[in-house]
Amino acid sequence: MPLKLLLIEDDEKTAEYIMRGLRELGHTCNHLGNGLDGLSAALTEAHDAIILDRNLPGLDGLAVLTALRAQNNRTPVLLLSALGQVDDRVAGLKAGGDDYLAKPFSFQELIARLEAITRRTDSDGGDKARLQVGTLTLDLLSRTANRSGRAIELGNKEFQLLDYLMRHAGQVVTRTMLTEAIWDYNFNPGTNVIDVHISRLRGKIDADGDPAMITTIRGAGYRLDAA
Repeated sequence: MPLKLLLIEDDEKTAEYIMRGLRELGHTCNHLGNGLDGLSAALTEAHDAIILDRNLPGLDGLAVLTALRAQNNRTPVLLLSALGQVDDRVAGLKAGGDDYLAKPFSFQELIARLEAITRRTDSDGGDKARLQVGTLTLDLLSRTANRSGRAIELGNKEFQLLDYLMRHAGQVVTRTMLTEAIWDYNFNPGTNVIDVHISRLRGKIDADGDPAMITTIRGAGYRLDAA
């Protein structure tokens, strides 16, 4: 579902990079380059989430966040910062941040974190530790899946693959996206490892005559849909 986002970031290159990626995914993004203007926009207009740089001119990110929470504004906030030490992350979370992403970062990780913090605020009353697409559920604590009452045991990479596909249900997920999200940067995307793991995952999900949920999109990647 498209999101309406507010980006408060003074670095123009970083802001352009984030906004281009968000727009390609169909999201709307309003960008402001200093803390005072960003705070004003956050307080006067509704957004699904805020991407907030910690080091800003005018008013730093933590001050913006503290002011937002003091006004009882509960919009999910993803903090960005070149300060990635544990104490820095803890300070951001204690100030009211929902998540913290250290620079430099992967755009796919930024998207995954945005989806996570916006999902937490959904009013559907769902279990935050469980993903569901159609009859398929994934328990994030026990790392097991269940489809139509049938328990599915998953290996580590199978769990990571299914987690990623379910978080992007209905979207085409490329091999590059899967490589970046699940395998390290030394992984050779020219191998068929991804295809092998997808095949194993299909065999577990689509057993007992259940309709197929993972579709191969020729020349692009894969898509998981509710059957």
